[in-house]
Amino acid sequence: MTRIPCLSLLGLLGLSGCGFAPLYAQGGGGQVDVSHELQRIYVQNIPSRYGQEMRLALQKDLGGSAPEQPDGYTLQVGGSAAQEAIDIHGDNTAGRMRISGSAHWRLFTVEQFPKLLAEGDTRVLDGYNATFEQYFAQTLNSESSTGRVAEALAQNMTQQIGVWFRSHIQPGHAAEAALPRFADPDAMPSDHGTVSHQAGADGFPASATGRLNNSTSTTSAADPND
Repeated sequence: MTRIPCLSLLGLLGLSGCGFAPLYAQGGGGQVDVSHELQRIYVQNIPSRYGQEMRLALQKDLGGSAPEQPDGYTLQVGGSAAQEAIDIHGDNTAGRMRISGSAHWRLFTVEQFPKLLAEGDTRVLDGYNATFEQYFAQTLNSESSTGRVAEALAQNMTQQIGVWFRSHIQPGHAAEAALPRFADPDAMPSDHGTVSHQAGADGFPASATGRLNNSTSTTSAADPND
């Protein structure tokens, strides 16, 4: 009955001999205490309801089980969540909505002239089944899915920042998608010229499928052409 625990302990000893160490373990042997450094991060305000959900999730993940001490770093985050209609039916309704969430973070020092230490990008996917005949359930499913996207992005960002504290290797940057724009022939021209809409992650603007644009962003001022 004691063989399995003994084998598990031997496996852990083998991993430690290969240089493996848990990311959030207390610092030892000259290594940075990642958990302590994460607790020293202050998360700046992120506009919009979606941004506030992301900020709360970040504060929870960065703080861990110990009290926060945000005196060493400042974290700036911007993100978005785009809803895509998939499983299109013959009557132009969708059977499922897919949410593509993305976020870009930047970590600064706390001083008179803050220095950029690291930055990175992360993306997640989520979704829910569409129930257009039940409006309350549809709204609840949409809000719940967007909240899950915000939490998943926060977890990914926390892990990326933790890896940077341990290794000081910059995370990779997401490639900018070259999405086309389409002129809206039904809209009145604005001061910026002809109104156009950018294609979503599925390659089509929301208006092309007869749907509203349900995307959300943490940007306080939106482009009038979007």
